[in-house]
Amino acid sequence: MTRVRANDVELGVETFGREADPLVLLAGGPTMLSWPDSVCERLAAGGRWVVRYDLRDCGASTTLDPLAPAYRLRDLAADAAALVDTLGATTAHLGGAGVGGMVAQVAALDYPKAFSALTLVSTRPVAPGPVDDDLPDHDAATMAALFSRPMPDWTDRAAVAAFAADGAELLGNDPEQARTTATRIWDRTPSSEPAVHQANQLGMVFARLDCTPRWRERLGELALPALVVHGRADPFFPVGNGEALAATLPTARLLVLDDMGTALPDAAADTVAGAMLAL
Repeated sequence: MTRVRANDVELGVETFGREADPLVLLAGGPTMLSWPDSVCERLAAGGRWVVRYDLRDCGASTTLDPLAPAYRLRDLAADAAALVDTLGATTAHLGGAGVGGMVAQVAALDYPKAFSALTLVSTRPVAPGPVDDDLPDHDAATMAALFSRPMPDWTDRAAVAAFAADGAELLGNDPEQARTTATRIWDRTPSSEPAVHQANQLGMVFARLDCTPRWRERLGELALPALVVHGRADPFFPVGNGEALAATLPTARLLVLDDMGTALPDAAADTVAGAMLAL
């Protein structure tokens, strides 16, 4: 773990593999731990230099006010492109999970020379908020159950971990993997402020982020190799979002994992890393 400066902000990064190998840059969704160690390790074993990083206002990256971000989605896309240059690479295979997948789409569109391949996990081709008519929205029953739960004490590490494990079952994820990830996110959060812990755990920055203008209509411009990974059991961004995204990208391969919800499971690391290495 370290911090590097790119696009005038400090970004928390973690690396796997040899710096001499081709770069795979993994944008957090919003923290870097949306990319499991198991996937990063498989990619590194396959001859890639893997760098995963926290988005702004998350993890070890510059945190000012996650409840009122003074930047836009386009700035997060610029961070990704600047990070490629800061790391000394010519181009990178860019991956994004969840809201990080939205960052990755815009980055690939706005900075085509910086990226050689694209992997998008558990995401959709429009910003948070109302969806297009052809895209399935969040499963209403799951969202009602998820958000009717009492919030934990965000300064209580064990309570936050238990809250994440409980929510994982609703989201089709492994509760113990979610518990471990939530604990690691809590440990890596540099602030003791409850609002910052909550934002790190729930990705709340994106609910307040300016994501205009739309980019879905531009996705046909992307000619780089692309992989779209989605869980068939995902109730947050149902699988139709991944199917629509893959259909819009000219060269995309769609990989649907039957036992996956919103999060990449460790059990799928070989499959996902193998598909990424094949791009």
